[in-house]
Amino acid sequence: MQAQWDETVKASRNGTFMHQRGFMDYHSDRFADYSLMAMDKGRVVAVLPANRRDDTVYSHQGLTYGSWLATPKCDAVMMMHIMDATVAFLKEDGVAELVYKPVPHIYHSYPGEDDLYALFRHGATLSECSLSTTIDLDAPIRFDRGNRSAVNRALRAGVTVAVSDDYEGYWRVLQDVLASRHDARPVHTVDEMRLLQSRFPDNIKLYTATLNGDVIAGVVMFYAGPVAHSQYIAASTAGRDNGALALLFDTLIRQSADEGYRYYDFGISCEDHGRYLNEGLVTQKNRLGGRGITYNVYKLKL
Repeated sequence: MQAQWDETVKASRNGTFMHQRGFMDYHSDRFADYSLMAMDKGRVVAVLPANRRDDTVYSHQGLTYGSWLATPKCDAVMMMHIMDATVAFLKEDGVAELVYKPVPHIYHSYPGEDDLYALFRHGATLSECSLSTTIDLDAPIRFDRGNRSAVNRALRAGVTVAVSDDYEGYWRVLQDVLASRHDARPVHTVDEMRLLQSRFPDNIKLYTATLNGDVIAGVVMFYAGPVAHSQYIAASTAGRDNGALALLFDTLIRQSADEGYRYYDFGISCEDHGRYLNEGLVTQKNRLGGRGITYNVYKLKL
């Protein structure tokens, strides 16, 4: 039923390209899929990306967010029925707990938080709250003085920003930065990023800042619904010295606004399931004009 699934995601108020099977299934070997469809008189009205581990169902561990993705036909009353049916179905199948990650409101094409009310009615509790930093492109806050100065420094040095296909070159920069500064590595391999980009060329793009032909900074952009979301952000020593990231973000924020996106999202700055806030990181994003929105997780004991 992949075609019906993808059609429902595209028609939904809160689904993005990351909820289509072509994105979800690239790591299907890591998760036992438990995705659900809600039917009304034989027609799909909502879908839930999910996987199961032991007696717990998650929505979905391989995605940053993934709740019931509802079509315009699905109103509050229907969502209540869907949640009632979900709880009954999970109990019958021996599930003890539902871990539910609603799609943040900035990704909605139309208001659609009926599922949160339905969760409340069933006694769900907030278990995680992570802070992301987002710019409202209809009313952006200016860069602070330091970042405006960095943009000018990058321009004087001759740094250029452009969309790129050099994932291998940028991944070397990214891996070096993550290893040396954070003792970490990218979640996706180069091959995985190339696979996903080939499936969703309009939604996934790499932008790099170069100086004298060398990649000194970059960011992978995910264009999801009304949101331009940046991830895998990194700059080499030369990139930091020459203000490359400031120029990169200045370019992408302006471009996203011109292309009609409503929000520019820098992603979360939390660790330990939201219990630790990296104040230095979130301050950097705030200085670029962003302010906080939350990515929440709810648990429902069955």
